[in-house]
Amino acid sequence: MIDVALIVEGEAWSALGDLDALSRRAFAAAAKQAPAEGLVSLLLTDDGELQQLNRDFRGKDKPTDVLSFPALPMDRPLLGDIAVAHGVAARDAAAQGKAMPDHLTHLLVHGYLHLLGHDHETPQEAELMESLEISALASLGIANPYLLCDTGSP
Repeated sequence: MIDVALIVEGEAWSALGDLDALSRRAFAAAAKQAPAEGLVSLLLTDDGELQQLNRDFRGKDKPTDVLSFPALPMDRPLLGDIAVAHGVAARDAAAQGKAMPDHLTHLLVHGYLHLLGHDHETPQEAELMESLEISALASLGIANPYLLCDTGSP
């Protein structure tokens, strides 16, 4: 079972309704594809915060949609931290013709898989990670996000 420590910063997120329930459903679906137990710390915030995190931890001075920070094994039961930027996520969802709750669910599944060590740096890694995402999302009735966009990442 995945527990969620949710922090919501900013009013924009409130339009999505019950974010705790949405995040728990997303992580439960992801855990059926890539089993783990523990705690995910989830920050739903704005573009400025993600830009700062992206700059500080990845050396990229620009906002991004989602960042994942896996915990060390000695930090268990914490699996790690995930942060999502509302502005980038909302713009991407609109550009790709996706409902924002579905897109957020995809970003959370994607972030969770990164916490477990999955990546998309090589074609083989991307294929595996995307197949896990597609299966998790399908279990929630969400369409394959990679058929809706051609970016190769959420």
